[in-house]
Amino acid sequence: MKCIYLLRHAKSSWDDPSVEDIHRSINKRGQRAAKLMCDYFRDQGIHPAMVMCSPATRTRQTLEALKPSLRETPVTIEPRVYEATRQTLLARLAELPDSAGSVLLIGHNPGLERLATHLLDEAAEGPAVLRLHEKYPTGTLAVLTAPIDNWTDLKAGICQLEAFVRPSDLETLTERA
Repeated sequence: MKCIYLLRHAKSSWDDPSVEDIHRSINKRGQRAAKLMCDYFRDQGIHPAMVMCSPATRTRQTLEALKPSLRETPVTIEPRVYEATRQTLLARLAELPDSAGSVLLIGHNPGLERLATHLLDEAAEGPAVLRLHEKYPTGTLAVLTAPIDNWTDLKAGICQLEAFVRPSDLETLTERA
């Protein structure tokens, strides 16, 4: 069994339109969302075997906010994840060592959303599946499991969606506590 954590970067700033896309940083809302996600990782005991992160500023800042919950997890800044298509992301996952039982991929839309829906079992249903098909907001985490031993066996329609967690979901939980 393999586990894939797909995290879309936190909300980025558009204050300065002259900043190149790859250099946009996260805004205050994104910082709050990334902190909430860090707490969620810690509270849920999420410890991926490795992290692949886009080189964009906003993804690296999202990663930095998560680091307290990631312990000593090895991190690769992967240029192919920036603005990647579903096919590129799937090909990159197929290159992972089979010894890694899980991976956290921090990237961008539409690639992450298209990868998640591509991998999802067509018969999957439930509230999380509906939310995934509706929208994949910034700062959102999709957790997929695949009944495979080798990353090269990862393909369309074999994954179960274990969780789909949006920052707004975590804000609601924090307010109730």
